[in-house]
Amino acid sequence: MGKKGIIFVVSAPAGTGKTTLVRMLQDEFPNVIESISYTTRKKRPQEIPGRDYYFITHQEFEQKIQDGEFLEYAEVFGQYYGTSRKFLNEQQKIGNHVILVIDTQGAMYLKEKIQAVFIFIRPPSMEVLKERLIARKSESDEAIAERLLWAKKEIECMKSYDYEIVNDRLDHAYDVLRSIIIAETHRIK
Repeated sequence: MGKKGIIFVVSAPAGTGKTTLVRMLQDEFPNVIESISYTTRKKRPQEIPGRDYYFITHQEFEQKIQDGEFLEYAEVFGQYYGTSRKFLNEQQKIGNHVILVIDTQGAMYLKEKIQAVFIFIRPPSMEVLKERLIARKSESDEAIAERLLWAKKEIECMKSYDYEIVNDRLDHAYDVLRSIIIAETHRIK
């Protein structure tokens, strides 16, 4: 121990499987921790506050912005999402590797601010992504259409990342992600 943890920034369009992949990493590696973002959006039925997100009001979020509590934050589809600066620093100090699952806006902002490994996970196609979004039955047709438009913009940002993973098969995508984490933790800086 004594070695500072690495920050991994993972971005992907909604419905690509990023949360599943990150949870698989956490199950295998006890020193890999997902940063839990704050958000103003409504909780989905299967989500657990404090595990998936910290759900707060717009007013509470804006106060945290004023207090400088976020390493980064973004507004996506009218809702705020932000990363706790304090949590990240504490976890790195004790040697944990922290995964920030954030959108491309936040990732591009952080690219200029912190040292991190940037990983983009993409669906095999937009058609497959649409099917996945429909299958999870958590959003209206209008919201799905909006997410698909946003996904196209996110995929355009992929060239700014260090790694690309196509999630066409979960087991294969996990093997690639796992390999990146292992390689980066053994890199000689």
